Amino acid sequence: MLNASPFLRRALQIDAIFSGAAALMLIFGAGFFAALLNLPEAFLRNAGLVLVPFALGVGYLASRDVVSKTAVWAVIVINAIWTIDSIALLASGWVSPNLLGQAFIVMQAIAVGVFAELEFIGLRKSEGAVTAR
Repeated sequence: MLNASPFLRRALQIDAIFSGAAALMLIFGAGFFAALLNLPEAFLRNAGLVLVPFALGVGYLASRDVVSKTAVWAVIVINAIWTIDSIALLASGWVSPNLLGQAFIVMQAIAVGVFAELEFIGLRKSEGAVTAR
């Protein structure tokens, strides 16, 4: 456990807000975005459903003054994997998004990568271990 720096808590809060907004957008707007981006509707909806527990977990972490270092590392790693997988999705040929869909995938990959980096910086700014009481 460690004392979360204000920077880390803010980075986690922003990640939770944007992940939650993306989840809602993808779950309830999957049909619209599928047509707009030329991406499979079920893929978009499932991506949104995966984001719900992630956003809730990150939001919970962001609300704590003392956090598990392992939990913060898990968020960073999940964000890094999401970023890598988003780019791999484009390279794989599994989907054939139009230009707007390609831009959407790249931009959200960049945003998630930035969240991972900000959370890593916040983790480094956080105080050392908290002793058990």
